[in-house]
Amino acid sequence: MPLILETIVTTLSREGALHLVPFGLIAEGDDYVLAPFRPSPTILNLEANPCFCASSPRDVRVIAGAVTGRRDWPTVACDRIPGRRLADSFGHAEFEVAAVEADPTRPRYRGRQVHAAAHAPFIGYNRAQAAVLEAAILSTRLHMLTPDKVMAEMRYLAIAISKTAGPREREAWDWIEDKVAAHLGTDGRILADTAAARDGGSGVTPP
Repeated sequence: MPLILETIVTTLSREGALHLVPFGLIAEGDDYVLAPFRPSPTILNLEANPCFCASSPRDVRVIAGAVTGRRDWPTVACDRIPGRRLADSFGHAEFEVAAVEADPTRPRYRGRQVHAAAHAPFIGYNRAQAAVLEAAILSTRLHMLTPDKVMAEMRYLAIAISKTAGPREREAWDWIEDKVAAHLGTDGRILADTAAARDGGSGVTPP
């Protein structure tokens, strides 16, 4: 299996409109491949402006927000390409499209790195942040999975949220729970049920 880095990818339209979306960059040698499914604003932007930026967000809410319709996060200008990067990030890399593998469903854009920079020390993600990332990915595949599979995955991920999440992670999780609940037509809260089960049904998380 190839190395895939989960990042926030930003592209610009011909008119300069920003599109911000979580994307897994596929490592191929010294390059990284961006492979969006059609239809996609990212594809339209790359056709008009063949470059992109990948940022590693410090705030996991950016990832959860982007998959739940919350894409208005601060950005700043890139250094070497006509684009923008996430303002609050551990680091970012800028890419120019070196080759395109055409496909009617999922074209592949090979990005050649032209610049990279670190902006903050990276010590590591905690379990809740990793759980939000996995739940965000899961929320983009709801149409591909059975309700039972979705609920089983969410219940498992909620364990890490209930044990290690801070305010940002809980807010991010709530956004994803809302998306999942709307898709499944349910009213319950997975995180509350998980905490209650862990605490013997009291519904109170001990200090």
